[in-house]
Amino acid sequence: MFGFIRKELIIFLSSVRYNTRIIVPSWVEHSDEYLNSSSRYFPLVGWIVGTATWFVLWVSDLSLTWEISIVLSMAVSVLVTGAFHEDGFTDVCDGFGGGWTKEKILEIMKDSRIGAFGTIGIILVLLLKFVCYKSLEEFSIEVLFITILSSHSSSRFWALFTAKTLSYVREDQLSKAKPIIQTLKTSNVVIAGIWGLAPWLAFFHNAYLPSDRVFGFLLYPFLLQTFGYLYLRSFYKKWLGGYTGDCLGAVQQVTELLYLIGIVVAWKSF
Repeated sequence: MFGFIRKELIIFLSSVRYNTRIIVPSWVEHSDEYLNSSSRYFPLVGWIVGTATWFVLWVSDLSLTWEISIVLSMAVSVLVTGAFHEDGFTDVCDGFGGGWTKEKILEIMKDSRIGAFGTIGIILVLLLKFVCYKSLEEFSIEVLFITILSSHSSSRFWALFTAKTLSYVREDQLSKAKPIIQTLKTSNVVIAGIWGLAPWLAFFHNAYLPSDRVFGFLLYPFLLQTFGYLYLRSFYKKWLGGYTGDCLGAVQQVTELLYLIGIVVAWKSF
């Protein structure tokens, strides 16, 4: 039993090391096997990022304005992950904005420099997130926590689900995503789905959320995220025939934003 727990802990910490800038203990050895298995904990890492984001927002709001608190919380989420997914999103914007063939798109996406399309894209995404958080000022601290936690965990599940339902298109062996997608097991995706959706379902039993809004809080974010996933999946398949690691980063950013928009729609509609 101890051996099993230790192994799962190493796999989880491998996921933390892969997805964030958080330093893990030195005894967590690196291997492609652990890294591949760590995919089942990607949404759980979202719990960590979401909790840090919410905590800074809550603490900052005790002595600062809501707007400043939002910016600080967003900055923390970027610092914790090292802009891991934001970087992928900007590469996708540059690639598809400046390339008209599969080869050219992949070439641009591999360039570490950010272009006009990527700059404009990430500014708009961050601005939309800010406006969404601004709209949540009336939320109780409990509902706000569930909302932020769910946006980070569920969006990471959609990114992983994209990897499961599309083929990887890069041929180079040095890609950071290569060990993850070589043998992405269905069981790992199912477990990731549990971690990704569990915080969301907390809306069912939240005493601080009016009962007439629970359905909307469950339905609208799910519908928008599903639409976003289906659209991006179709878009990637059409232009690339599959996905790259950057594409998954874009899925995470887009579905996180769509989740927040869905919550705002639910809040304003009832």
